Amino acid sequence: MTNRLSGATSPYLLQHADNPVDWWEWGPEAFAEARRRDVPILLSVGYAACHWCHVMAHESFEDEGVAATLNAGFVSIKVDREERPDVDAAYMTATTAMTGRGGWPMTCLLTPDLEPFFAGTYFPRAQFLSLLAQAGQAWTNRRDDVLASGANVTQQLQAHTQPVRAVAVEAAALDRAARALLGQFDSARGGFGGAPKFPPSMVLAFLLRHAARTGSEQSWAMVAATCVAMARGGLYDQLGGGFARYSVDADWVVPHFEKMLYDNGLLLRVYAEWARQGGGEFARRVTTETADFLLADLRTPEGMFAAALDADTEGVEGLTYVWTPAELTAALGAADGAAAADVFTVTARGTFEHGASTLQYCCDAADSDWYAGIRERLRTIRAARPQPARDDKVVASWNGLAIAALSIAGRVLGRPDYVAAAEVCAEQLIARQVVDGRLVRVSRGARLSTAPGQADDYGNLIEGLCQLYQADGRTEWLSAATGLADTAGDLFRRADGWAEQPKDGEALYLTPPAGADNAEPSGLSALAMGLLTLSALTERADLRAAAEALIAQNGALAVDNPRFGGWTLAAAEAVVAGPLQVAVVGSGPVAREMIDTVAGSPSPGLVLAYGAEADEAVPLLAGRVAVGGEATAYVCRQFVCDAPVTAVADLERGLRESGAAGNGWDRT
Repeated sequence: MTNRLSGATSPYLLQHADNPVDWWEWGPEAFAEARRRDVPILLSVGYAACHWCHVMAHESFEDEGVAATLNAGFVSIKVDREERPDVDAAYMTATTAMTGRGGWPMTCLLTPDLEPFFAGTYFPRAQFLSLLAQAGQAWTNRRDDVLASGANVTQQLQAHTQPVRAVAVEAAALDRAARALLGQFDSARGGFGGAPKFPPSMVLAFLLRHAARTGSEQSWAMVAATCVAMARGGLYDQLGGGFARYSVDADWVVPHFEKMLYDNGLLLRVYAEWARQGGGEFARRVTTETADFLLADLRTPEGMFAAALDADTEGVEGLTYVWTPAELTAALGAADGAAAADVFTVTARGTFEHGASTLQYCCDAADSDWYAGIRERLRTIRAARPQPARDDKVVASWNGLAIAALSIAGRVLGRPDYVAAAEVCAEQLIARQVVDGRLVRVSRGARLSTAPGQADDYGNLIEGLCQLYQADGRTEWLSAATGLADTAGDLFRRADGWAEQPKDGEALYLTPPAGADNAEPSGLSALAMGLLTLSALTERADLRAAAEALIAQNGALAVDNPRFGGWTLAAAEAVVAGPLQVAVVGSGPVAREMIDTVAGSPSPGLVLAYGAEADEAVPLLAGRVAVGGEATAYVCRQFVCDAPVTAVADLERGLRESGAAGNGWDRT
C-alpha cells in the first residue's frame, strides 16, 4: 500500500496521510491508474473542519478491512472541496440530483472516464462496505449497465446546465425580492427557514443596502432581529467571539462548532454595516469581538488568515466550548458560578450532549463590569482546555472577504489596527499567491497549491482591495485590483456569459451551473461586487458594464429565489443607488472629519477617494484641488458633480441630497 497524501498542501488530505487506504490526489495519474487496472474510482470529498468527515475517516478509512476492500477493487481519490471547488461543485451536482440532498463527506463512484454512477454522503462502516461490495460485483458482472448509467447521468446533468436568460435587476425587482424575503422570514427566531439554520450573511447584506437606499423599516428590522438572535445564541462564541458554521436547531442554540473564515468574514462585514446603519452598541460589540477573533485565532504567522477551526477537539464535537453548571461552579465559585449559569443559560438538563450546554447570552447582565470579569476568567480557563485543530491553508477568496470586512470595520469603528491587519494580509497574499499576474487559490506556509484561482478568488480579492483602498488611501491596492480585474476578464468571460472556472482550467465531466450563492458568494456574484466597486473608483465604464452583465446573468435566479442570490442583489443595490463618488482633498482635522463623515454613510453605491492633493494616477482625485488651501470634498452622483465644498456640514447636506442618507443615516 502506498498513501500519496503526505506531500499534499491541504490539511484535510494530510489528515488521511496515515490511512491504510491507498489514496491518490485528484489528477491524471490517478485516472490513468484506474484505466490501467480497469477498476472504478472511489471519490471522497470533504474538508478539514468537517465533523462527519472525521467520523467516516475513523470508522472506515482508518479500518484495515475497509482499506483492503478499497485497495483491491478501486482507485481511491481524496479531494479537499475548499482547494478544488470546481471538482466539488461538479460532483455535488450529481449527488444532489441522484439523492435529493448533498453534504460532506461526499462519496461518489466514478467510471475511469470520471462519470459518476453512484453518489451519496456519509456512510457508516457496514453500509459503506455493502456499497463497495455491490459496486464491485456490478462492475465485474454488469459492466455495460454501470457504464450506461454513468453516461446517462452525465447526459441528463449536461442537459440541465445550459446558460440562463439574462435579466436586469432594477429597483422594482429589488423591492420584490425584499418582499419575498419578508414572507420567508422567521419573525419569532430571526433568519430564514427551519433547522438546520445557517447564518444568511449575503441576504442580510442585501437587506441592509435595501434599507439604506429605500428607507424600508421591514428590511432593516429583519436584519436587526436576525443579527441579535444569532449573536445572543450558541451560534456565537460568547467568550471568544466569532460564529460557528450553523445551528442544528431553529433557535440558534446548538451550533455545528466549526468556525469558517468565510462565515466570519461575511458576518463581520454585516455587523459592521449594521453598526454603521444604527445597530448601536450591541452591533459595535459583536463587530469588535468578531474582528478580534479573526486576529487572535485565524491569523497565520505570515499575517494572512487560516481557513477554519475544527468542529471537533480530540475527536469530540464541541469539547472546547460547552459547560455544565458544575464546571462553572468549579471555575468561578458557588455564587459566581450560579450567576454565570443563569446569564449564559447553562442548565442541569443541558442544551447539548451529556448534560452540557452551549453558552447563550439571551439578556444583558445587570452588572457589566461583573460580566466582563466573568468572561475573562472563563476565557482563561477555556484556553487551558484542549483546543480544536486549525486548518491553516490560506484560501485567496476567503482572505479577500476578510480584507474587505476588516477594512470596513476599521472605518466604522475607528480602529486603525483592523485596517493595518488587512494591509498585511493583502501585501502577503499578493506577494505569495499572485504568480505571473494570476491568482493561485491556496497556499500553506511557503507552499503553493496547484489549484488555480476561481472566479470567487478574483472577485472577493478585488472587492477586498477596493475596500482597503478606501480605508487607507494607498493607491497600490487599486493597481493590484485593476490588474486582477483585467486578468479575470480574460479567464472567465465567455461568448455566452461568464463562467466560474478559468477557460484554461481542467475539463471536468460537467461544468456545473454558475450563479447561486450558498455558504459564500458564488464566483459570478463575487466578480459582480468586486468589478462594480472598482469601476466606481477607477471610472472604467467597461468594468461597470461587466458587473452589470454579471448581475443580469444571475438576475432571474436572484430575484426568484433571493435566499440564494443575496450577494447579487446587494451588488444590484449599488447599481441602482450609484455610483456615488466622493473625493476628499487636503489634510488636517477637517479633512479627517470629512473622511469620517463619508465612512458613516450607508449608501450602497458610495465610494471614497482621498489624498493630500490632486493625484492624476487616481481618477477621482485627478484635477481635484484643495480650494483656497482648505480641505475640500467633491460629491458626484451618476457622473454629475456638485460644486466642491469646504465645510463638513455642506458635505453632509450634499450626501443627503445625493441619496446617501438613506434609512440608516439618522438612526441612533
